[in-house]
Amino acid sequence: MPVWLASFCLAVSIVLPLVVTSELDSSVKNGYATWYVAAVGTLMVIVSTRRRQGFAWLGVGFMAAHGVLWAGAEQIADLGIVGSVVWVAFSHAMSSTLTRAGRETREFILAEHEAADWQAAQEAHVNERQYRLLQTGRTARPMLQTIVDRHGDLTAAERQECLNLEGAIRDEIRGRRLLDDDVRHEVMAARRRGAVVSLLDEGGLDDLGPTDLRRVHAVLAEALRGSLADRIIVRTVQGGGDDAVTVVGLGSPDLSSSALGRGVSADADEDDDADEVQLWLQIPRSAP
Repeated sequence: MPVWLASFCLAVSIVLPLVVTSELDSSVKNGYATWYVAAVGTLMVIVSTRRRQGFAWLGVGFMAAHGVLWAGAEQIADLGIVGSVVWVAFSHAMSSTLTRAGRETREFILAEHEAADWQAAQEAHVNERQYRLLQTGRTARPMLQTIVDRHGDLTAAERQECLNLEGAIRDEIRGRRLLDDDVRHEVMAARRRGAVVSLLDEGGLDDLGPTDLRRVHAVLAEALRGSLADRIIVRTVQGGGDDAVTVVGLGSPDLSSSALGRGVSADADEDDDADEVQLWLQIPRSAP
C-alpha cells in the first residue's frame, strides 16, 4: 500500500470517531450507532494486511484512546474496540508470518539455483578432466610405452617426437576450440618439419555456432598445411569483431635455411627482429 493511501486511511480512522461520537450520548446504550468502531477496525486490518502495520496501530490506538475518554474504560469492550485491536494484532502476525515465509522461499529458491549451478560446473569440470585425460592418454600412450620398453634409451628423433607430443598435449589445454582432428594433424605435421607452433584460444570462439566453427577449422587447417614458416602463432580474437582467428607465420629470409627447416638454430630463435612475416591470415567469424 502506498504511504499516501495509508495516511489517508489513518486520517479517516481519526476523523470518523470524532464526527460520529459528537452526535452520540456516551451515558446511554447507543447500539448500532457505534458502527464506526467496526468500520475503523476493518479498515485498519486491511492497512495492516497491506504491510502498513504502523499506520494500522496508530488508527486503532487513537480509536481506543478516544473510546476510553468518551465512554470510559469499562465500555470499550461493549463498543467493540477490543475486538478491533485483536483483529489488527492477528492481521499483523499473519502478515509478518507470510512475509517471512515469502522471504525464506526466495532464499531457498536462490540457494537451489546456486546449488544447481555449482553442480553443473562440477560436472563440467569432471567431464572436461576426463576428456583431457583420455586425449592425453591417446596421444602419449604409444611413446610412453616405447620409453618403458627402451628403459628411457631413446634416439634423437624419438626425443624430438616427445617434444612434439608435449606440444600437442599443451595445445589441448591452451588451444581448446581451435582444435579439431584436421587441425591437430596439420599442427603435428608442422612441428615435425621443424616449425614452432603456438595455439592460444582466449575465448574468441565461444560464441560461434557449429557451422562457423567447422569453417574456421577448415580454413585454419588449410593455412597450416600450406605454410613453411618457422614459427606459427594462432590466436583467437576477442571483443566480438569481424575476425575470429588471426594466424601469423614468421620465418627467416634465408631461403636456404628455410629449405633445411628453420627454427633449429638458437641464434635464429634469439633474433626475432630478423624474422619476416611469411603468413598473415585473419579468419572471419561468418562466411563472406
